[in-house]
Amino acid sequence: MREDVVGRANVEETPELKAYYKDLERFEAAALWTVANEIEPWEPQSRSIPVLWRYQDLRKHVLRSVSLVTPEKAGRRVIYLNNPGRRDVAAAVGWLYSGLQVMHPGEVASAHAHSASALRFIMEGTGAYTIVDGHKMTLKANDFVLTPNGTWHEHGVEEDGTPCVWQDGLDIPLVNALEANFYSVHPNLQQAVAYPVDDTSSTWGSPGLRPVEADWCKGYSPLFKYEWEPTYEALQRYARATDGSPYDGVLMKYVNPISGGHVMQTIGAAMQMLRPGEKTKAHRHTGSFIYQVVKGRGCSIVGGKRFAWQERDIFCVPSWTWHEHANASARDDTCLFSFSDMPVIDSVGLYREEVCGENAGYQQ
Repeated sequence: MREDVVGRANVEETPELKAYYKDLERFEAAALWTVANEIEPWEPQSRSIPVLWRYQDLRKHVLRSVSLVTPEKAGRRVIYLNNPGRRDVAAAVGWLYSGLQVMHPGEVASAHAHSASALRFIMEGTGAYTIVDGHKMTLKANDFVLTPNGTWHEHGVEEDGTPCVWQDGLDIPLVNALEANFYSVHPNLQQAVAYPVDDTSSTWGSPGLRPVEADWCKGYSPLFKYEWEPTYEALQRYARATDGSPYDGVLMKYVNPISGGHVMQTIGAAMQMLRPGEKTKAHRHTGSFIYQVVKGRGCSIVGGKRFAWQERDIFCVPSWTWHEHANASARDDTCLFSFSDMPVIDSVGLYREEVCGENAGYQQ
């Protein structure tokens, strides 16, 4: 790809050069100027496209999988979200994977561990639980739970529960791209519960307080479960104290209570509220995002496409794609959960943001 711009590759092919390229191929080598403009674009060129996955369209197919495969045979009974531009790596957007997992009362998925970091966001049902390295957590709708990389984890639904569906989010495509993925099945298939149920919430879930004797030195949050009720209360309190962001409304990040940073090393998460009738301004930034509508209804314009959404719908915003959101209700707020690769973007200094009508600039 040639460009007639000073400083860019603009080499005209000749018979002599074609022969030269052929010679280089014999040594598994090539001339940079033949690919330089493609591999070093002027700005990010995401292969992902904006997509809206409507929950009501998918739900019946997710539930149908229960009659077709068992957790034992499937490993995990999940319908994953396949971005048309990222089908080669099974990604929902960028280097992020997402899917909808369903389990019925009494079912238990075998314990396993992998290099990929993972999260769960509970969408419907009662009686769900997750066990992470011996810590058992009971889960309700809109709870957010971590299964960090390398941890033993398993999921299930109690006998007296109801069918449960949750959204999975993982960095499988990223870890595979780094050629660093490992997967293990627990030697006993299930792990023992070694702590009081919901102990991580009791230990680390009090805002502004930290147990004196508690010690934690791992790179991910010790608070494995972030409950919906205190999250929504925090958004409401913050909304009374701030005008919010013109681009994201009332936005709060889930944090590691030890460091105040992202919950995991490669995946971050946030919850945002749009007040009644609120419409945000358009902006774009590096980093890939997957949103789930937790409450309310509205629409987003992503890359020039308008997506009308309602509760439980999921949509993605590819990196460096213009986007804006609007709450369709004049009376009630709406809430959007999101997860992203921002910990990676931040850690390597690649965050850049541009707002509509302004030149691109680095934001601290």
